[in-house]
Amino acid sequence: MQHHFRKIAKIALVFVYLVIAAGAIVRMTGSGMGCPDWPKCFGYYIPPTEATQLQWQPEREFKKGQVIIVDQTLQVANADFKTASEYDPQNWAPYTKHDYALFNPWHTWIEFINRLFGALAGLATLVLAIFSFRFWRHNKKITLFSWLVVFGMGFQAWLGATVVYSVLAPAKITVHMVMALLIVALLIYLIHTTKNSQGLTYQKNLAKWLLMAFVATMVQIILGTQVRHFVDEQIDVVGETAKHLWLSDVDWEFYVHRSFSIAIVVLNLFLGRQIWKHKLGFSKINWVLILIGIEILTGVSMYYLDFPFATQPVHLIIASVLFGVQFYLVLEVFRAKKFVRA
Repeated sequence: MQHHFRKIAKIALVFVYLVIAAGAIVRMTGSGMGCPDWPKCFGYYIPPTEATQLQWQPEREFKKGQVIIVDQTLQVANADFKTASEYDPQNWAPYTKHDYALFNPWHTWIEFINRLFGALAGLATLVLAIFSFRFWRHNKKITLFSWLVVFGMGFQAWLGATVVYSVLAPAKITVHMVMALLIVALLIYLIHTTKNSQGLTYQKNLAKWLLMAFVATMVQIILGTQVRHFVDEQIDVVGETAKHLWLSDVDWEFYVHRSFSIAIVVLNLFLGRQIWKHKLGFSKINWVLILIGIEILTGVSMYYLDFPFATQPVHLIIASVLFGVQFYLVLEVFRAKKFVRA
């Protein structure tokens, strides 16, 4: 039973990471408003591929809720109807969530795929939660946390809608990202708690240092989102092609983010040395160090090489994977510490 549960949990975790990866690509390509409404896309379950689909045409059937663009505004069909020879404004109502009314098929489908992965992730977590009822008699915590993941996914979907309605407000994007990491943490906890850990030993103060490293990673991720907001604002000012100007006139958050990475490297190298020296068996520290190395390489390349292609989404994706691996390592160490005390 635990084996099947962990397999479903891992599938759900993969889908959540695919959502994070898709979200990173959405930000890189500027496709966040590719679908200006939610949960549909221009009022369609399958989004349009051509601009003509969003234009008023005579003798054309529209379904209630479908959207067209008229004079740079979004107009929503009031009911199912067929158009006459001339445009009748009484059949339409203006979209009131925001005034963004642009269509780019490339952006639309990138955002649609992002939402599709989100739906698949939600379905996977729902299956996990239903399966978790088998644990109710002997471990209610697994069932409760599984359903907490489902409610978290629902809340995350609502956050996604607010991000769209706000026309990609930076603060809302940050909250959206933090919530995604919280869902990752819950799934990793469920995967870990249903596994029998063997071959792990504990050394005094290891948990304290590891927890400190994990908190440092969280702080670094939050600082990174602030730097990303600054870059987004610079893009609006200098344009997408002037990459050499994206990090001009940076504020204090950038310098803290850059310098803090040195402390993170030193701290995790110290942890790795302790684990290797005393043969404690926590092999995931190797992945932590590899991921930190990739983070530094992508960060340096963005600064000195003017944002090479895909370095931004890779930087974000690796940060989220680092968070997950490090959190699993924290759980392993605290379990080993608990066994030592027992």
